[in-house]
Amino acid sequence: MRKKLSLFLSTIILIGVLVGCGARSSETSGDGSSSDGEGNNQDGEKITIKFSHVVAENTPKGKAANMFEELAEKYTDGKVDVQVFPNSQLYNDDEVLSAVQQNNVQMAAPATSKVSKLFPEWQIFDFPFAFEDTQAVQEAMESEEIGGKLFKMLKDQNLLGLSMWDNGFKQMTLDEHALIKPEDFEGQKFRVMSSKVLEAQFEAVGANPTPMPFSEVYSALEQGVIDGQENTLSNIYSKKFHEVQNYMTISNHGYLGYAVITNDEFWTGLPDDVRSNLEKALDETTKWVRENGERLNNENLEKIKEDGTLKEIHKLTDEEKQAWIKAMDPVYKQFEEEVGKDLIDAVKALREK
Repeated sequence: MRKKLSLFLSTIILIGVLVGCGARSSETSGDGSSSDGEGNNQDGEKITIKFSHVVAENTPKGKAANMFEELAEKYTDGKVDVQVFPNSQLYNDDEVLSAVQQNNVQMAAPATSKVSKLFPEWQIFDFPFAFEDTQAVQEAMESEEIGGKLFKMLKDQNLLGLSMWDNGFKQMTLDEHALIKPEDFEGQKFRVMSSKVLEAQFEAVGANPTPMPFSEVYSALEQGVIDGQENTLSNIYSKKFHEVQNYMTISNHGYLGYAVITNDEFWTGLPDDVRSNLEKALDETTKWVRENGERLNNENLEKIKEDGTLKEIHKLTDEEKQAWIKAMDPVYKQFEEEVGKDLIDAVKALREK
């Protein structure tokens, strides 16, 4: 009888323990961390944001990414761990958008030309001589007709546009001779980003465009696979393109900017306080980029001159610039249907303004 009573009491105790455990488990999130019911972890676990980009750390984008890391961790009181991977350490510029879509990385800042692989309309930033200066670019991005329309497209691919970072205007380099007149391009092989508009730009002056990831450009120039390339001064200097080229033309013919992009599901799923503080960090970083991008490019021009590796640096005169504009202008008509006449007209209106 005592044995039966002991067994009965043991069973009652065991049931009580199991019920208590079940009650406690209902107060934790599915991964075992405690939750306040709003998705905010209470056990101090950090949110990791991997930020992948392809350029060097001493470029406008490289410096901006590092600045964002510092501010984001500061404003979130350490709730967020931003890990920046420069120089194509994780993904090259042809792979990174897919990586963001799959949440393998949470943030990237691809050139606008790379976004055009998903949305041809983004090629609007690739048109030659489309913008007079960075202020005109910023006005375009802040307008509903251009920037508003482009950013809304991203959600269809689980992407979210957060901001635009300036790198500045592109210059031309070539190994064989100086680029002064449109006919100087004839027969030369130029590296371009993956953009039909950029390919058409070079075809308009008789050159042979060669799409290629940014990480492969230096070796291709060094080995003679390509004859020349277009890029900003900060990219030319940081990647040492000027050391394997003989001539550079200051042309300011095209703009190079970066769309700061995140995974839509990841970003909207962040706790409200974390997201608002990340947006604060991003706003401050974007402001810094806009104020300092041109300065960094000018400093890099002086460094290129000091290195003395180029035979000649030529700056286009107004007359020479007009000849380039006339030669490349047919590209606009060629892409009216693909990019959209409304976008092209909006950019032209800004240029005329």
